[in-house]
Amino acid sequence: MINNIIDQAGRKTIVTGHYGSGKTEFAVSLAMMMVSRSPVSIIDLDIVNPYFRSQERRELLENNGIAVYGSMYKKEITAELPALGANIRVPLENSSCRVIIDAGGNDAGALVLNQFTKYFTDEDTTVLTVVNANRPDTSDIGGILEHIKAIERITKLNISGLVNNTHMLRETTAADIIHGHKLCMEVCEATGKTLLCNCYPEGVVDPDELDGFSENLMPLGLYMRPTWLDK
Repeated sequence: MINNIIDQAGRKTIVTGHYGSGKTEFAVSLAMMMVSRSPVSIIDLDIVNPYFRSQERRELLENNGIAVYGSMYKKEITAELPALGANIRVPLENSSCRVIIDAGGNDAGALVLNQFTKYFTDEDTTVLTVVNANRPDTSDIGGILEHIKAIERITKLNISGLVNNTHMLRETTAADIIHGHKLCMEVCEATGKTLLCNCYPEGVVDPDELDGFSENLMPLGLYMRPTWLDK
């Protein structure tokens, strides 16, 4: 199940998604799963939104053997400064390392990808968009298509796969995920894109309630969720 998802992702996996989609949660969870098989790095290119960024879990990721690249500043007090480190190209040029690129939340956020276009032109690159069908901007097929087209237009990259991460934080139910799956499949049928996986928050939704999706079901670790949001 998880191996199938990892195998379908490219050596360089670009993760896009609207605000609130849970794209960073997906990126971090994917990295934690990949690292048992090969060296993995995360590049945090989400310099538009200073909240819920993969760099916030730098210590956790590095303790698990995952290198983190992005802002030239490592202190959270400067996290809102949009300055990328000069070493960000290191993992992109290392063919023995898998790389997950956590891109900005919408087309404006994804614009920074254009600085690294030359690294994303080969068949080793997979571009994904994470969909939360419970968010207003991606609650119907029209909104999802508009979001995808905007990112593809501004980056000149082709989004090949969707990730269904329909959730309501800790109030997520199996019905939410099933609803998102159906909507994502409509998008796939309309565009020829594929559905990489259906995500569920581990410890919140029982995967047995999603047994029909067993071939592409992916647990999310809720690494990005601060405890104050649960109060």
